[in-house]
Amino acid sequence: MENGETIQIRLLEESDPPSIAAAFKIMGWNKPETQYRRYLHEQVAGTRTCFVAIVDGQFAGYVTVNWRPAYAGFADLNIPEIQDLNVLTTYRRKGIASRLLDRAEGEAARRSGVVGIGVGLHPGYNAAQRLYVKRGYIPDARGITYPKSLYGRGRKRSA
Repeated sequence: MENGETIQIRLLEESDPPSIAAAFKIMGWNKPETQYRRYLHEQVAGTRTCFVAIVDGQFAGYVTVNWRPAYAGFADLNIPEIQDLNVLTTYRRKGIASRLLDRAEGEAARRSGVVGIGVGLHPGYNAAQRLYVKRGYIPDARGITYPKSLYGRGRKRSA
């Protein structure tokens, strides 16, 4: 981080959904508060873990680990899937996505020897695609899936 900024990676908390939704609304992204309330519910139920990045007290991004992914290529093999990595525009290129992935991969490694990840194939996901390849994710060779948009799937051995 620059200028002595401090970054904290922690679990999603009950007070987070309104501020997260508001931060993305400012960016023009439709990520409603209900999404993060659902993540909280799933976190309590043990089906998802959500990590939040805080920089100098301000929300900067988040990532989730879905312990019961819908994608058959992972679900059939009981592979946890890292999903929904998002970093606010003003905090990008500062290593926050990598720190969030470090934490998510570490958590996945506690339960599984393999972790999966999904990424959109739209050009808007180019930075994420490059990041995942650099981190060792390889396509699972099962093609693309079409739930809401096109996603490539990859996996790697957990750390």
